[in-house]
Parts: sequence; structure tokens; C-alpha cells
Amino acid sequence: MSKIKTIILKKGPHFNVVSPDTKVIEALTIMKAENLSYVVIKNNEEFLGIMSERDYTHKIKLEGRKSDATTVKDIMSNNLPVVSYDEDLKRCMVLMNVYKTRYLPVFDEMEFKGVLTMNDLMREVMNDAETV
Repeated sequence: MSKIKTIILKKGPHFNVVSPDTKVIEALTIMKAENLSYVVIKNNEEFLGIMSERDYTHKIKLEGRKSDATTVKDIMSNNLPVVSYDEDLKRCMVLMNVYKTRYLPVFDEMEFKGVLTMNDLMREVMNDAETV
């Protein structure tokens, strides 16, 4: 089994998926409840993007917008690089660095499987270092 697939399966199910018309304040509440720094935006089963704490800070707080009047589709990140289960972990780190992101959507074929985070990668590197 590939490392990315193993990481995604270990994370288990999260309940941090919202529709594009969800208000930002509702998405923040879900993020807090799930203890995650992002929500996944999907329309039915179609992956549209991610709204992260950083999106909130940069596009709501710093621009003086209202989180109870703005939808996640208005501030989500949807231009993230996408990886597959077969992607090399080092390449994932490079992509995160080049694109200045902490999140990589993971797909198997055309099906969205989850989000690989910078924390996931750091945890994996640390686990690998402990086994050496």
C-alpha cells in the first residue's frame, strides 16, 4: 500500500465537508468541532476546494468582510496542486513549498479521497526517522 494511501486511511473519516453556499462562520464552527484547520468544499460529490484558517485570516479578517455574510465558495482555495495515492512524499513536500500551501487534495483516479496536510507529512517523516 502506498504511503499516501496509508496516511489518508489512518486519518479516518472526518465530518469537515461543506457545500459551497455554507457561511464561513458555520465552516469555522465545524473546523473547531473537528479540531481541524480546514474544511473541504464539495458540491454533491464533486471536490471544489478547501477553506483553511489562512483563507479566513487573509480574505475575511484582513479585508474586513463578515464571516456570517460570506460563503466558503467566496474565499476557498481551489487552485491547489492535486496528488494521487502513488505520489512520492518528497514530491508532496516540494509541491507544498512551491505552491505555499499546507494542504494537498488526494485523488484516486478521479475520486476525491482526502487531504494530505503538512502535519501529516511531518508526522510521517518523524515516524520514519524513529524506525531507523
